[in-house]
Amino acid sequence: MSGPEPLIGRWETVGRVAKGDASIGWLGDATGSACIGPGAPESTTVEVLVTGRDSLNRSLIGRGTLDLASETPRICFEPEPALGLGSLGAFDENGVSYPCAVDAGDSTRLYYTGWMPSVLTPFQNHLGAAKLAPDRTFERISRAPILERTDADYLSLGSCFVLREAGRWLMWYTSWLAWGERPEEPKHTYVIKTATSCDGLTWERPDVVCIDVERRGEHSICRPSVIVNDGGYHMWYCTRGDAYRLGYAVSADGVHWTRCDHLLEIGPLDDWDSGEQCYPHVFERAGELWMLYCGNGYGRGGLGLARFVGRA
Repeated sequence: MSGPEPLIGRWETVGRVAKGDASIGWLGDATGSACIGPGAPESTTVEVLVTGRDSLNRSLIGRGTLDLASETPRICFEPEPALGLGSLGAFDENGVSYPCAVDAGDSTRLYYTGWMPSVLTPFQNHLGAAKLAPDRTFERISRAPILERTDADYLSLGSCFVLREAGRWLMWYTSWLAWGERPEEPKHTYVIKTATSCDGLTWERPDVVCIDVERRGEHSICRPSVIVNDGGYHMWYCTRGDAYRLGYAVSADGVHWTRCDHLLEIGPLDDWDSGEQCYPHVFERAGELWMLYCGNGYGRGGLGLARFVGRA
């Protein structure tokens, strides 16, 4: 199936826009996966939702503001989390992360990944949904995950991206295929699948793998980020082997994708992001294409900003 022309160019790094700050309780020592909130397309000031870690290493989601037009852009964080832990025993009792904010028409909706510990594996992940409350925090739409386990998705459901189109909602999500059982096996294996919905809450899953592992040594794909451009879909994600690296794919229908990882160039890199680049979030503002991404150590190195140069 033919798709849109890939975006050929380079991601020019602007620099690190945030790092851990122990004085902000929800942020702690890490700046994990982030996204922007809905806003005016022409504005260079964006609201950013960022995953942090508290003193007990539990993920929380907080809010900050970023001025893309600044010569040295930095995120100015709010002191309290925008979404905290779920109830004891719930799927998100031990952490919330990987935010994806969507304009739902009458409100802002937040999709996120919940964490809970398990016995024989370190944790389980499932997807939750919340909506913006009058006090600007997010309140849960459901205390249960919005995607149930199925025979095809029976382990964990991780990071997702949700896109609202005319008459339908699209989701791309991480589906866990296996936990490694022997020392020579990867710790875990996961890929990106797709789902559709009429309301963004009840989802149909055709069990189609959109982005699968391909390269030798690669075992996991996660954190999709999608835009519509030139009559098709463009996805950025991260691939995992010895370390996380960024990937890129194109699609005509959002279901069948062609990987073009070799076209993704990003730099110059610094000491905080030279060993690992992960958890991309791509967005358009003020006529340009931008990317938020995490650096070394799943974001302990910091959160970076890059600008796309040389659109084809």
